[in-house]
Amino acid sequence: MDAETVLTTTRSVRRKLDFDRDVPQDVLDGCLRIAQQAPAAGSMAAQFRWLLVRDAATKAAIAAYNRETAEASWAKYGHLVEARALASAQHFVRNLERVPVLAIPCMIGRPPADAFTQSAYFGSAYPAIWSFQLALRDRGLGSSICGYHLQDHEADVAALLGIPDDVMQISLLAVAYTTQRDFRPATRPALADITYFDAWERTGSLG
Repeated sequence: MDAETVLTTTRSVRRKLDFDRDVPQDVLDGCLRIAQQAPAAGSMAAQFRWLLVRDAATKAAIAAYNRETAEASWAKYGHLVEARALASAQHFVRNLERVPVLAIPCMIGRPPADAFTQSAYFGSAYPAIWSFQLALRDRGLGSSICGYHLQDHEADVAALLGIPDDVMQISLLAVAYTTQRDFRPATRPALADITYFDAWERTGSLG
């Protein structure tokens, strides 16, 4: 699969995850090795960790924490979300424990308070997360970020998994093979509507 196809067809897969097909560790290892090559600020690459969860009971507990916060959020804000998107999210979260692997990217050290250092902190994590997702896509797997538990239950999941207090869970990714191979580029705003030149809302030519 060429780079442009991978970059333009890596979707947040919620309805097309194969809950019954195992994900071999050597496949994950290959994706994680690619993720390690993502750009990071200074020494922060050495602070990044992955925690992979396969145990059924542990996945069920993590899924329950995510559902609790998600259901409360949907009850309050669900009417603001497009019906199809809401249904997709609900299907995903309500079946989260069935996903073969939950991958939790973590950073040693809690996030800093100032915007500049936060940029380096999270900016050193998400390129690796995205590289991991792209590598999965190239191998016929899908992924979707599901971090509801971080709002109310980060400490509960940390206790469940033995994560130290000074380690931040950046996110949580559900990982599985997909039930279809082909995905299309999504509809996005026109570049002319989102690109400014030299000053905010100053439009110009993209040609």
